[in-house]
Amino acid sequence: MKEIQWLDTAKQLKIEPPKRTKKITGTRFATILGLNPWSTPFEMWCAITKTYELPFEDTIFTSAGKIIEPKQAEYMKNSYGMTLISPADRYGSDYFNVTHGDFFPENAHLGGMWDYLGVNEETGEIDTVLEMKTTKRIEDWQNDAPEYYALQAALYAHLLGIDNVIMVASFLDEKDYEDPNKYKPTIKNTITVEFKVSERYPDFADKITEVEQWWAEYVDKGVSPIYDDAKDAEILAALRTNTLSPETDIEALITEAEGLKKEIDEVSASISDKEKRLKSLNEVIKEYAVNQFRDGDKKVEVKGNTYTWTVSRTETTSINKEALKADGLLEKYSKNSASFRLTVK
Repeated sequence: MKEIQWLDTAKQLKIEPPKRTKKITGTRFATILGLNPWSTPFEMWCAITKTYELPFEDTIFTSAGKIIEPKQAEYMKNSYGMTLISPADRYGSDYFNVTHGDFFPENAHLGGMWDYLGVNEETGEIDTVLEMKTTKRIEDWQNDAPEYYALQAALYAHLLGIDNVIMVASFLDEKDYEDPNKYKPTIKNTITVEFKVSERYPDFADKITEVEQWWAEYVDKGVSPIYDDAKDAEILAALRTNTLSPETDIEALITEAEGLKKEIDEVSASISDKEKRLKSLNEVIKEYAVNQFRDGDKKVEVKGNTYTWTVSRTETTSINKEALKADGLLEKYSKNSASFRLTVK
């Protein structure tokens, strides 16, 4: 775990500038530019610097996307007569491990993985980046491709030195997520959004400069962008848990501790009578078990339908303090130590 300094008044974190980082992928690119409503630049900084990254878990949405993406490629081949190159075509079936998830190792900070590439039939050269998306949020695509998706594809086109982008979006219903293998892209459920990077983003070079400046400001210096208490709450909670120390954001910890204690106190009050009764029952069961011990027994179990009460016997050696005192040795071998007791009222 990285050593983190909480700059509370600035709402920033400070770490030792990392020697090895992750890269700015297409998704992170749009987020750093403030154009992704689902994540924040602070979240991207945590991931890039390997400070913290939200655990990735496959969901019905991501699983459906993996299954349907090749179907979308076939749809583009059959409906538009396109010749496509997949990552497996270029890097082999184990392309992710071969490339470590980065198709642009020559670039220091920018990278990621494109979905498919289109080949010009006449020249045989790659001239198009295709980005495949599956979603049930048709409203996000009413007028155009969402900006954070379009920028993702535009970045890969820029890094490849080509200008054409085709966004392929397939819209799914609940039944499609339940069994994506049955899904078939058609003109009724799949749209394409085409654009040239040079036309849609005539200032794309400025966007590259902006994210490079962001890297120099935050990644190289090891100081995070300002975090948002609400949007970054899950990450902040994890970091505060992992870095519990006097240097942690103590005010946030106290607020969290108060909330948890209040909940626990309310639950405890509602079951206090049951706890007292259970304590009495446990003492009787313990007494019964102790009476069952035979010579050589280490433990006795009393089994119920759901739980088992186990009483273990251990041998301990005690010190005769009175005898030591009489011999004048107690004070000689006694040691004073301080302890601290926390109470919360």
